[in-house]
Amino acid sequence: MQREVPYPSQIPLFDELIGERVIVRPHRLDDFDELWEAIQQSRDELRPWLPFADQSEEQLRDWLAHVVAKWITRELLGMGIVERATGHLIGNIGLMVRGWNIGSFEIGYWQRTSAAGHGYMSEAVRLVTDFAFDHLDANRVMIRCDAENARSAAVPQRLGFTPEGCMRRDFAAPNGAIRDTLVFSMIRDDPRWPAAPASH
Repeated sequence: MQREVPYPSQIPLFDELIGERVIVRPHRLDDFDELWEAIQQSRDELRPWLPFADQSEEQLRDWLAHVVAKWITRELLGMGIVERATGHLIGNIGLMVRGWNIGSFEIGYWQRTSAAGHGYMSEAVRLVTDFAFDHLDANRVMIRCDAENARSAAVPQRLGFTPEGCMRRDFAAPNGAIRDTLVFSMIRDDPRWPAAPASH
């Protein structure tokens, strides 16, 4: 059943979500330097999947300002992933609102190359998914990714999200190629975290 959410900006959120090895927290304007560094370090790995890989410093500053503003209005929950051991920003995770009235959300993410392969993203996705179900009364959390992006698809697969299918020739990749999209979801009635995530 749909529910009325007259003032999404009044929905309580969090200062940080603390995991075993990562902290997920709202983006801040002073994240710029570490975000820029992470993108520069990871440009070759990000370029096939994400159009912002080649953006300018001005474009990143503008994006970051909008993310901070949209957190306040609850239009988009854009968060940094921080490595607990070092305090460094190692990636980005966003909880996109597909419908407050039906409790539908989508998670998107990326991480810097040097942080890949340690299970950080699986932990961050678990933290955000738990928050969506336990505090935002989510009915559905979805993850979509390019069908050719095996590393991205491995996260929902590892965490027990249900593969819903492949949307064929669904979008244009950054290089202009028309590609397929994989769709994964978890709904409120699903068993959550049926198996511990692998550390890779």
